[in-house]
Amino acid sequence: MLSQSKSLLKISLVTLSITASLLTTSAYAATYIHAGKLITADSDKVKNKVTVVVDGNIIKSIESGFVSGTPNDTVIDLSEYTLMPGLMDMHTHLTFEQSGPGSYLQRFTLNEADYALQSVGFAKKTLMAGFTTVRNLGDSHNETVALRRAIDRGLIEGPRVFTAAKSIATTGGHADPTNGRAKLIETDPGPKEGVINGVAEARKAVRQRYKDGADLIKITATGGVLSVAKSGQNPQFMDDELEAIVATAKDYGMTVAVHAHGKEGMRRAIEAGVDSIEHGTYMDKDIFALMKQKGTYYVPTIMAGAWVAEKAKIDGFFPDIVRPKAAKIGPLIQQTFAAAYNAGVKIAFGTDSGVSAHGDNGLEFVLMVQAGMKPIEAIRSATYHGAALLNQLDRLGTVEAGKLADMVAVKGDPLTNISEMQDIDFVMKDGKVYIQK
Repeated sequence: MLSQSKSLLKISLVTLSITASLLTTSAYAATYIHAGKLITADSDKVKNKVTVVVDGNIIKSIESGFVSGTPNDTVIDLSEYTLMPGLMDMHTHLTFEQSGPGSYLQRFTLNEADYALQSVGFAKKTLMAGFTTVRNLGDSHNETVALRRAIDRGLIEGPRVFTAAKSIATTGGHADPTNGRAKLIETDPGPKEGVINGVAEARKAVRQRYKDGADLIKITATGGVLSVAKSGQNPQFMDDELEAIVATAKDYGMTVAVHAHGKEGMRRAIEAGVDSIEHGTYMDKDIFALMKQKGTYYVPTIMAGAWVAEKAKIDGFFPDIVRPKAAKIGPLIQQTFAAAYNAGVKIAFGTDSGVSAHGDNGLEFVLMVQAGMKPIEAIRSATYHGAALLNQLDRLGTVEAGKLADMVAVKGDPLTNISEMQDIDFVMKDGKVYIQK
């Protein structure tokens, strides 16, 4: 009996030893990515023939040459590719896609669930285009808060989302959801719906966004192109309202992104201390100087300007009140971008996708380079500078040890052919591979 007990004990110990060995091997299994070229994005330097070691969802190290670990480790051969950080689009709208005259009827025919469900497909398209992180700058019913949570929980596939939820406007302003409605159904939206008038309502609107689960604040400081309103550039907030929004946002650790086309609206917003100007069509040397002084980022959205200018040529595509704004303002953004770049303004990549089609985000790189930006700086605008604008440089934006394993790769060299950025061959987000062609 004693002999039998000893035998059973030995078997149990052996079993425990094997189990512990398997657990240890599994815990320390890593991924070794062999990269022909590596753009780390912390500078404009490029590394050749390196191995990026990923442990779980963290970049563990960058080694010279092509090295491998144990037989249990995974090796990904990107020796003929250029590897870089996951791309970051600082201006998206994942819940809709402008598709013609019918788009203006959707706010009367679609419910919150409809917007949320269609965002699932748009989010996946964005991730598969290589964009592992986005700022969503405005939705209708806080759908992107739910979208962010679903992605974070692994229920659906999509980029890491930082959302402003519903944008903040003034009565009749660019993001007033009742613009263009008949009096019978116009209603009088307030801070909860993202429409404010005065300092107290400005503070309440920011606090409501915080309550709703937003990550940042988006305001529409001037008129807009696609809103059903006459002006595309008039200032739409007073100085005290802007100051109240910025001060309250800072209390909650939130940045402030600003839709703006006209100069005066931009000036007021920059003086108030906002973090970024979106579109910025009519900015000039005075605004450039102010942005440099305040450290304000510029997010150009050249694609959106080009897209609305092209569609304005089509009879009936836009409402009559929108068409002249699209024709006039749209073509100017690329030349504004060129002037801002030459002036030394900080630039972060953004497309305004949702105006143009989701998944086409990479075209923005081509338009930026066409306007005179160096390819490496265009890529850094969508990596390092995106993370800086989000206050996420401690974990995103570069390929460095200790950061999250968000990386993408293209075949060939995007520094000699920027159009490579429109065809992403490898996508890793949070250590998980989504595309490997």
